Amino acid sequence: MTARRPGGQTTQPFGVQFTSPLVLASVLNPINSSLIATAMVGIGVDFHRGPADTAILISILYLCSAVAQPTMGRLGPLFGERRVMIGGIGLILITGVIGTAGWSFGALVASRALLGVGTSAAYPMAMSLIRRRADQNGTGVPSGVLGVFSITAQVIAMIGLPLGGVLTGVFGWRAVFFVNIPATAVTLILLLIGVPRDRTAWPSDLRSVLASIDPAGIALFAVTVVAALEFLQSPGAGTLWLGVAALAFLVALVVWELRAAEPLIDIRMLLANNPLVRTYLRQSLAALGMYTTMYGVSQWMEEAAGLRPTQVGILLLPMSAVSIVAAAINSKRGAVRVPLLATGVAFGAAGTTMLLLRHTAPMWALLIMSVLIGLASGLNSFANQAALFMQSPAEQMGVASGLYRTFAYIGAIASASLIGGAFGDHATDAGFHVVGWATIAIGVSIAALTATDRALPRHA
Repeated sequence: MTARRPGGQTTQPFGVQFTSPLVLASVLNPINSSLIATAMVGIGVDFHRGPADTAILISILYLCSAVAQPTMGRLGPLFGERRVMIGGIGLILITGVIGTAGWSFGALVASRALLGVGTSAAYPMAMSLIRRRADQNGTGVPSGVLGVFSITAQVIAMIGLPLGGVLTGVFGWRAVFFVNIPATAVTLILLLIGVPRDRTAWPSDLRSVLASIDPAGIALFAVTVVAALEFLQSPGAGTLWLGVAALAFLVALVVWELRAAEPLIDIRMLLANNPLVRTYLRQSLAALGMYTTMYGVSQWMEEAAGLRPTQVGILLLPMSAVSIVAAAINSKRGAVRVPLLATGVAFGAAGTTMLLLRHTAPMWALLIMSVLIGLASGLNSFANQAALFMQSPAEQMGVASGLYRTFAYIGAIASASLIGGAFGDHATDAGFHVVGWATIAIGVSIAALTATDRALPRHA
C-alpha cells in the first residue's frame, strides 16, 4: 500500500499501483479502434454484408466515443471518478460477451456502440484522478505519468493492426471482441487494488443529480457531433444539409449552455480560456495530419509505388519507433512550447518531402518521410497533453479531457475525407502531392497556433 502523509499526501503519489490501471483502461478505446480492421472481411462474409455495411462497425465507435468522452467527464465529479471508471469497465465486459456471441450483425453494431461509451470513461476519469492527486501532493504537472500515457498511445497505434491480424487469423473475427473480456477483468482487479475509493458520497437524491447532468446539453452536443462527423466523412452537395444542421445545432448548444446553471460544456470558461481552445485545435489538426499521412502514404505506396503490404509495413515501422522515442525523450524533459513548434515544422517538412517524391522514389527517401511523420506525432503527443493538463480548471478536468479526445476524433474522421478527395478512385502521384500540400498547411497552422499563444509555457 502507498504510505500517506498528513493532509492526504502520499509518499509515492504516482506509483505503478496507481497509474497502471489508469493507463490500461485508457488504451482500451484506441486499441479497439484498430483491432477491428482485420476482422471486417470475415464479418462481412459470415453475415453477407459488403464493405459499405461493415464500415459502420468502425464509424459507430468513433461517433459514440466522441459524444461520450465529455459526458463521462461530467459524471465523474457527481458520482466519483473511480465509480464511473468501474461502470465503464463493466460495460466493456458486457460488450465483449455480446460481440463474442455475435448472433447477428445488429448485435455487433450494438456491441461496438456500447464499447464506444464504455471505453470513453477511462481517459477523462484518469486525467481527473491524476490532476486531483497532483494538486493534493503539490507535485505540479506529473510529466512522467503523462509521458507514460503518450508512449502507450504510440505503442498501441503500432501493435493494434498486427495484433488484430494475428487474433483474426488464428481464432477468427470473434477473437477481437473476446479479447476485451480478459483485458477488462485484469484492469478491473488492478483498479480496485490501486485506486483509492472515491471521497464523493453516493448521491441521495438521484433525480436532482440527473437534472444537474444537463441532459439537454448532452443531447444537443450529441446531435451536433454526429451531424458534423457524418458530414466530414463524405462532404459534398448531397450531404451539405448535414453541415448546415451541425452549425444550427452548434448555435443552439452554445445558446443553451450559456443559460444553463450547470452546463455540460462551460462556454464562458472556453471563451475566457483561449489557450485551452488553441490546444483543442492543435490536437484536431495533429490528428488530421497524422491519420492523413499514415493512411494516405500507405495507400499511395501500395497503389502507385506498387509495394507489397509487408514492404509498406516495414517502411512505416520507423514512423512508430521515432514517435515512441520522441514522446519518451520529451516527457523526461517536460518541454511544451518548443516541441509544439517543432511539431508544425516536422509536418511541414514531411509535406515538403511528399511534394518531391514520385512513385519511383528510392526507399531511403520514403524512410525520411516516415521518420518526419513519426517525429511530428511523438513531439505533439506529450506536449499538447501537458498543455491540456495545465490549462484546464481542476474541477472541469474530466470534461476538458473528454473534449480533447473529441477534437482528436474530428481530425481523424476528417482525414478520410481529405484522402478520398485527394486520391479519388486511385492513389496517384498527383493526389499524393495534394496530400503533401495539405500536410504543409496543417504544419503551418499548428506552428502558428503555438507561436501566437503567449500563455503557453516553455516547460510543464
